[in-house]
Amino acid sequence: QVQLQESGPGLVKPSQTLSLTCTVSGGSITTNGYYWSWIRQPPGKGLEWMGAINYSGTTYYSPSLKSRTSISRDTSKNQFTLQLSSVTPEDTAVYYCARGLKIPSTEYNYRGQGIRVTVSS
Repeated sequence: QVQLQESGPGLVKPSQTLSLTCTVSGGSITTNGYYWSWIRQPPGKGLEWMGAINYSGTTYYSPSLKSRTSISRDTSKNQFTLQLSSVTPEDTAVYYCARGLKIPSTEYNYRGQGIRVTVSS
């Protein structure tokens, strides 16, 4: 059973960089065929796919967020991370990490419980 767990700050100030880490257990992030994505859901809105890193380390980003987003991984810790720069209150959302078979997509076969991030001064 694959499990994902998001971690990071729950409050970020405007203009700062949001950094979140997803720790994966029960499966390797280098397993062929999977995409490890970050997905978010702002209050009252639907899910938004932000970007992903695949089993070989190739990254993919939503065009609308590409200029502010960076996804990386640490295979020794079986973790992947999200950095979102120059945040504004519009980036307030619940952020999820997930494993899926295709991108861009908010469909997944495993997902973390989510972490609520508020952007506020």
